[in-house]
Amino acid sequence: MNFSKLSKISLAALTFISLSTSATIVEFQTSHGNFKVNLHDETTPETVRNFLKYVTDEDYNNTVVHRVVPDFVMQAGGFEFTGNLPLTAIPTDNSIKNEPVYSNVRGTIAMAKVANNENSATSQWFVNLSDNSGGDPKLDTQNGGFTVFGEVIEGMDNIDAIAALPLCSSIPMPDYSAEQCADSSFVPGTNNFVIIESVTISDPTVNSANSLTPVKNTSLVVAPPVTPEPPKSSSSGGTIAWFGLFFAGLIALRRRFN
Repeated sequence: MNFSKLSKISLAALTFISLSTSATIVEFQTSHGNFKVNLHDETTPETVRNFLKYVTDEDYNNTVVHRVVPDFVMQAGGFEFTGNLPLTAIPTDNSIKNEPVYSNVRGTIAMAKVANNENSATSQWFVNLSDNSGGDPKLDTQNGGFTVFGEVIEGMDNIDAIAALPLCSSIPMPDYSAEQCADSSFVPGTNNFVIIESVTISDPTVNSANSLTPVKNTSLVVAPPVTPEPPKSSSSGGTIAWFGLFFAGLIALRRRFN
């Protein structure tokens, strides 16, 4: 075998390895403590690939935790603070297909999406602070079910501490008082936000999720085929309007700072 042919084979092998390698464990380094997440590479592959692209592109670096609802979720992955308000949205890739395999129980990480569009997740993710599978949130069934793609395996105490910080229109803002939040002339600094400093690959072992015991989402029922009916004038089913709630909060926050 000549050198040229051998080089091509080696290059192809390296390319295959590069494309097929997928990180199972990622570490979030934040201004308020770190946490690790074990990803479900093999059971929610499209969601994990999408998430890891944002990680390797460093799109999550220096973004902020932009939403906390106590005893519900901590949400991030969509915005950064560039010195003024409103927060600046990060660039996003195409939306992805929903993969509602696992249940939205406490300590799981899932993708946020647009209301009434189950296949609309892009960059934003959230950590479930409580069991949100059923009850009022019904995240296992709402809007086609929210895709859980990993579990927090270290640092859930840091996430709980972030969720306990003072809120200004749903944004956790350390060292920031209610008076400052209400003062339209006061401009926050970087230290007044929870910063996701980086998200990095901690362990590239694809099948390390074998050590986990995730809760399956058994709430979604696949209905048998039926004869199509004429379209109705109004749609049914509800979802949490993630972006609507957040932008409403931003509007209120912006009014306070202007």
